[in-house]
Amino acid sequence: MREGAFGNATGLSCRECGAVQPLGPSYACPECFGPLEVAYSFPALTRDEIEAGPNNIWRYKALLPVPADIESSPNTEPGFTRLLRAENLGRELGIDTLWVKDDSTNPTNSFKDRVVACALSAARELGASVFACPSTGNLANAVAAAGARAGMRTVVLIPSNLEHPKQVNSAVFTDSLIAVDGNYDDVNKLAQEIAAEEEGWAFVNVNVRPFYAEGSKTLGYEIAEQLGWRLPDQIVIPVASGSQLTKVDKAFRELIELGLVEDKPYTVFGAQAEGCSPVSTAYKAGVDAIRPVKPDTIAKSLAIGNPADGIYVLDVAKRTGGAVEDVTDDEVRAAIVKLARTEGIFTETAGGTTMAVLEKLVAAGLLDPTKETVAINTGHGLKTLDAVSDQVGPRATIKASYDAFAEAGLV
Repeated sequence: MREGAFGNATGLSCRECGAVQPLGPSYACPECFGPLEVAYSFPALTRDEIEAGPNNIWRYKALLPVPADIESSPNTEPGFTRLLRAENLGRELGIDTLWVKDDSTNPTNSFKDRVVACALSAARELGASVFACPSTGNLANAVAAAGARAGMRTVVLIPSNLEHPKQVNSAVFTDSLIAVDGNYDDVNKLAQEIAAEEEGWAFVNVNVRPFYAEGSKTLGYEIAEQLGWRLPDQIVIPVASGSQLTKVDKAFRELIELGLVEDKPYTVFGAQAEGCSPVSTAYKAGVDAIRPVKPDTIAKSLAIGNPADGIYVLDVAKRTGGAVEDVTDDEVRAAIVKLARTEGIFTETAGGTTMAVLEKLVAAGLLDPTKETVAINTGHGLKTLDAVSDQVGPRATIKASYDAFAEAGLV
């Protein structure tokens, strides 16, 4: 590796025993088999220096495992998506100050472009020849597009029952979309087997996972910056593997440590769909162990029955005074329509899960409606049209005349 290949990163630290490994394509601690994450030695950094950067995640490159010249490498340049004041939805839910962080405007219309951009940098610096992933859909889209942009061969593995729009959104970028019979956990197991057998394959969420996961921190950085360099009181985040939630929390703690935001309490809530809610189930039972489940929900992008970061989601929720809640598929559908008709945001099922949980948390008295709250929308609804296609449609079909319009009661 060239000097500075991973910026200010200093090693890979085990989240369980603390042992530090050299930077490289590793994701499990050789001492205790715990998960590895990137450790850093951050330089002094000012708000002005960050704000002078590009309008994408590379404005935070000093806080990511990427080289100083990252902008010169072809990538999809994701990030710095809009933070919308959701006054209409807030009024309907009874929340005084509500924001929606809308990541559906990323290059492939989901937050996965962030994590993939960091993984692509690691793959390039490590000399990988194949850029690959197992995916529930959004990640496949992002990997296929980023690989095409970088001129790398891409291979993406998906469950064979994945929503058709997500399959098309991947296949248009790569000729190596592989549908696997089984659920995501089966696909992920296959990816691990391939990674162990093949040289030069960078699986973004397997052997370069520590670098990939760091991309989610940029959601937290952006929210703080867009709020005027302060942290929200409460934040609601969808949980699939759990990595996004834990990394947003890591971002908030890093900003506090660097003196870029005021040190203040914040509360983190996790959102799952009832048909795949192992973390929510563990939280409600008051246990630390996550019992794997077989997913059965329309929220396929959250359908990870054995979430790698599940226990760490529990840690964050407990430490910050939050909770992990789940909702039914019908509640997800209703929340998708409600967000669209109050704020003009068409979210996919993961975002519908988040918005439905937000509403449920308020009703249960777990989320304080008087405190500033952010909810994250991770993807665009065009990817999961089937979820609401039988819920919405023409109010009436009429002849092309004013009389017919009036007779239909539309005046």
